[in-house]
Amino acid sequence: MITAQQQVKDLLDFIDNSPSPYHAVKNIEEKLSAFDFKRLNETEKWDLKPGSRYFIVRDDSSIIFFVLGKKPLSETGYRILGAHTDSPGLKIKPNAVNNADGLLRLGVEVYGGPILATFTDRDLSLAGRISYKAASGDIASRLVRFDQALLRLPNLAIHMNRKVNEDGLKLHKQTELPLILAVAVEQQLSEKYLHNLLVKASDIDAHDILSWELSVYDTQKGVFWGDNKQFYADSQLDNLASCHAGMQALLDENTLNSDNTLVCAFFDHEEIGSESTKGASGCFLPDVLQRIGFAMDVDKEDYQRALARSFMISADMAHAYQPNFPSAYEPEHKVTVNRGPVIKVNANHRYSSESLSEAMFISWCEASEVPYQKYSHRADIPCGSTIGPMTSAKLGIRTVDVGNPMWAMHSIRESAGVEDHCYMIKVLNTFFSVE
Repeated sequence: MITAQQQVKDLLDFIDNSPSPYHAVKNIEEKLSAFDFKRLNETEKWDLKPGSRYFIVRDDSSIIFFVLGKKPLSETGYRILGAHTDSPGLKIKPNAVNNADGLLRLGVEVYGGPILATFTDRDLSLAGRISYKAASGDIASRLVRFDQALLRLPNLAIHMNRKVNEDGLKLHKQTELPLILAVAVEQQLSEKYLHNLLVKASDIDAHDILSWELSVYDTQKGVFWGDNKQFYADSQLDNLASCHAGMQALLDENTLNSDNTLVCAFFDHEEIGSESTKGASGCFLPDVLQRIGFAMDVDKEDYQRALARSFMISADMAHAYQPNFPSAYEPEHKVTVNRGPVIKVNANHRYSSESLSEAMFISWCEASEVPYQKYSHRADIPCGSTIGPMTSAKLGIRTVDVGNPMWAMHSIRESAGVEDHCYMIKVLNTFFSVE
């Protein structure tokens, strides 16, 4: 029996090896290949067999993998787990390097809604992908990662910012976020500096590198903390923890032999609204579900019947109660770490949960002997959202929004409870397996 701490250690290793969405998807691919999943190409005709396992990657950072059930789709529908591979943070601008008073800095753009102050005084580096011209003349891509601490955003000393503890640290996004990279050397061309670093990291000739997409990441590894190691901390818990839980649940041997058609869909770009070719608001999941139906000779009416029988769990992390800030929470909906998955509810449908989908998730928790909690946001604070509402609206599939409770969401260093990760894997396994 795998313990909760062993599950979380595997999660921390997964996150630490996934400093960008591209790396996360690559690591998922490698895990799937070990379980005999076959990669499909969207440009080719699909030949699918009941009981077999497949995956599709779109633009390197979104992935859908599925087990084709042995029963007809019109009888079982799809069991879908949705999550996202991206996290809020900083991304490098195309012409990033500038010389400021003898120091080389990298210009950045803010991606999504990170807590910017948490990026100061951290050991930062870069990861992402390079696009280049291959020897064949085709455009190709390669992942790149700098393991060493390469960058830093030093804080302003309190002697020069006397009210920082009263007013909080505020960083101007254009002028105060550039990251220090190196001391400028005389006759050094600033615009070539990053390019040369990428050449060394990728072993691609300088004249072949055409463009890149690079994220800033924290080089500090994930850790257990607290008495008896009850908690864990790392970057990107929102939402790689949900991806990992879904992957672990699907790859259980009993689950893999289910008669149901099981799907995990992990999307990039959730943190910026999901409006892209590979985002949850795009056509990726509808395309894949429909092509599964076509490959199984399901006609249009039976495909619609399959969607009507389907269910989706949108898994995205939830806000745990932090007793230092009681006024930030709805008094009757304080969810606690290590007390089980959270069902997220919002009257304005920022979450997709409704009473029937809530009840179904509760029944799976009870069948799994897993505790559960319910969360509602304060009425006077704007509520975030997930991929749940847009995906369920696009497909017409009943959906519930759930997630494990965590602290410091969108910080560069987030925390959660060890037991909750094991609880989530357990209930998702039941969801995939139950008839």
